[in-house]
Amino acid sequence: MTDPTLAAPAAEHRAGFVTFVGRPNVGKSTLTNALVGEKVAITSSKPQTTRRAIRGIVHRASGQLIVVDTPGMHRPRTLLGERLNAVVQETLGDVDVIGFCVPANEPIGPGDRYINEQLDAWPRTRKVAIVTKTDTAGPAKVAQQLLAVSQLREWDEIIPLSAVTGDQVGLLADQLIALMPVSPPLYGDEAVTDETEEDRIAELIREAALEGVSDELPHSLAVTIDEVAERESGGVVDVYANVWVERDSQKGIIIGHRGARLTEVGTRARKEIEALLGQRVYLKLHVKVAKEWQRDPKQLGRLGF
Repeated sequence: MTDPTLAAPAAEHRAGFVTFVGRPNVGKSTLTNALVGEKVAITSSKPQTTRRAIRGIVHRASGQLIVVDTPGMHRPRTLLGERLNAVVQETLGDVDVIGFCVPANEPIGPGDRYINEQLDAWPRTRKVAIVTKTDTAGPAKVAQQLLAVSQLREWDEIIPLSAVTGDQVGLLADQLIALMPVSPPLYGDEAVTDETEEDRIAELIREAALEGVSDELPHSLAVTIDEVAERESGGVVDVYANVWVERDSQKGIIIGHRGARLTEVGTRARKEIEALLGQRVYLKLHVKVAKEWQRDPKQLGRLGF
């Protein structure tokens, strides 16, 4: 008979790193935000919205999950594209688990197979398949996609979910933590990201600028921050930022007729920045041209790449 005075041993705390890979726009950033419970990565329907590794931190009683959101893996056409792929490759070498994301509403194609093949370079890293956007597909289509994914390789887990509705997101967090090594917490209880405040502000401005632009322009957009300062009188934070494009014609698109579009971008971004800082914000945006910056090593460096 078990001695009732003996308490059951506490489950060992686990902590580690996971990154999500997949084609651009399969829902990696939306999933990162859903897991963290807060917006730490910007989202857009435009490909290659994410441009660097962004860490979001998920806290559970059983463990801590550090989610590294990376750019979409793709065949690069510019120096920027090559550097984005390098970010992904570097990240994959440092994580405990790789989550391969494919949307439920699109058949597996050459891009997905290409990425799956790249995962062979990390044979010791645990691999989880995640079928995203299940809210956009019926049960039969989801089942069909789960079968197709299962045929790509042997996975540690296969999980269908919707980051938009939250369906099965908690299950994914639990399953990922179970795959992590035994470890004390790697970040404090209050941490949700290791991004700096200025980095997050710049990303929110870029997200606002991405809305409604043509397919060509998103790749040419970059944002830098000149200053973030609270006024001496208090209550208002002044933010001065630059939106960079590659050509004068693109500058006109961002500014719009009589500045109307830039005003919209500023209004949209300011609301998000105020939510982040918890204070009123005065936002001043300047649109500048850096000729063909995606292909220029020096300009890439100045813009943070």
